[in-house]
Amino acid sequence: MFDLTGKVAVVTGGNGGIGLAMASGMACAGAKVVIVGRNAAKSAAAVQALVAEGLRAEALEADVTDEIAVQRLFGTVLQRHGSVHILVNNAGTSIRRQPQALSLAEWQTVIDTNLTSAFLCSRAAHAAMREAGGGKMINIGSMLSIFGAPYASAYGASKGGVVQLTRSLATAWAADNIQVNAVLPGWIDTDLTRKAREQVPGLHERVLARTPAARWGVPADLAGIAVFLASSGSDFVTGTAIPVDGGYSIS
Repeated sequence: MFDLTGKVAVVTGGNGGIGLAMASGMACAGAKVVIVGRNAAKSAAAVQALVAEGLRAEALEADVTDEIAVQRLFGTVLQRHGSVHILVNNAGTSIRRQPQALSLAEWQTVIDTNLTSAFLCSRAAHAAMREAGGGKMINIGSMLSIFGAPYASAYGASKGGVVQLTRSLATAWAADNIQVNAVLPGWIDTDLTRKAREQVPGLHERVLARTPAARWGVPADLAGIAVFLASSGSDFVTGTAIPVDGGYSIS
């Protein structure tokens, strides 16, 4: 049920953190993963680590906020592999400022990276998935898809938008046997959240106090949900937004 052998999975922002953990999980389940990022050296290192474990992976460089670059990216994937079966829209960034201090350029950077890229990549993958008889799209939201934070107006807006985009795509493409779901990671120990702990006093302690699991998550905690949502085990699951947060959102 969870075997991904023969499947091609494209993971944007897959060269580190949550993206790499998801790529690793799907590769362990048999998928060939294509890691997409702008940092070619970082992507190459990620692929090298996966290949060293006997997994199938390669890297492609692309700016997923650029429409033409996205079209070229998926053209290359189709040329090399014939299809795309799984897409993980994980590319993301955050600029932590109070909204009154956030410039329009900063707002646009966050929205384009977190939300527009998911739209562009999903649209580009749709035809190939339809021709293959179906596919799986996994969009990465956040706890801030559902909560507010004074320093994350652009980030929260983009991640809330990811959930609504997920629902729209799920309804639009259900007839094509394409399931579209979102994952809402809680407080996961990544480069992005390490910067948050540096910039937001007391964040670490507040997260521990509120999380029933009494710990920060690690990227590997997201590998299992990626395999589930990429597999036939989730064929009747679509349009959902699933928290993976150690209980943070229910406490």
